[in-house]
Amino acid sequence: MMLKLLKLCLFFFVISNVYAQNSATRFFYELTYKPKKESLKTEKTIEILDVAEKISIYKDYNLVAQDSILMQAAEKMHKSGVFYDIGKTIKWPAFTFKIKKEYPEMKTIFIDGISQKYFGYIDTSPQNWKIENETDKITGFPVQKATLDFGGRKWIAWFTNEISFQDGPYKFHGLPGLIVKIEDIDKNYSWVLTGIKKISDFSELSFTEKISGFKDVNIISKDKFEKAYNAFREDPFAEARSRVTPEIRSKKMPGSDITVGDLLKQQEERVNKFFKSNNNPIENNLTNKK
Repeated sequence: MMLKLLKLCLFFFVISNVYAQNSATRFFYELTYKPKKESLKTEKTIEILDVAEKISIYKDYNLVAQDSILMQAAEKMHKSGVFYDIGKTIKWPAFTFKIKKEYPEMKTIFIDGISQKYFGYIDTSPQNWKIENETDKITGFPVQKATLDFGGRKWIAWFTNEISFQDGPYKFHGLPGLIVKIEDIDKNYSWVLTGIKKISDFSELSFTEKISGFKDVNIISKDKFEKAYNAFREDPFAEARSRVTPEIRSKKMPGSDITVGDLLKQQEERVNKFFKSNNNPIENNLTNKK
């Protein structure tokens, strides 16, 4: 594994500053995290950082990896006119947000869905890194240690000069090289680089994002975002519930015995379960949990 990763590193080091149109370099990070504050149990998921010429996009890999499944299901429903509940067959992401960084100024935008729309805020929180003298080797990379106080947690990062991108998972950026590993001192969240891949047909939006309106993001202040998101967590289907009349609720989905009301109830149960699964946010000084 290390030898394979090292070969990939050497290759991508050579091409890291050379781009074809619509190309990007995808960095895979394994994220180990504690969903619950009161529990020592950890979960694992794969996150990706796509670095293109003028932007980078960080998000959960699950829905990206299942894009082809969703496209096939959508096409099948379109041709047959029969409803198919895709939610039962796909693996939902551990985290729904995405982080967009715009180069070279490194403007960081946090984006997530609130009710039936997408909102974002520009995060101007400073990242005042302290670079240490300590060095090591992680997954085949020579790395150097750096520390940071951010989001109510103390972080330890390891970055490599062999990959020149001053970027990393989540909102982290600003070190003189790519972050290979970063974790808070209490190990609530820990990212480790596990793979690199060249993407020749890079698109900022996945199929799922395109059909769900992700391209139309409303940028608001961080405070307004937090208030709106917290209200959404308390009652995720308040807006949808107000728009769906009893008459619509009683109607059946095309080619199915499932009514609109049944579908809404199932979706509401999934979303409530999703929100209750994590009360230990990455940024411990924020009120939103995901």
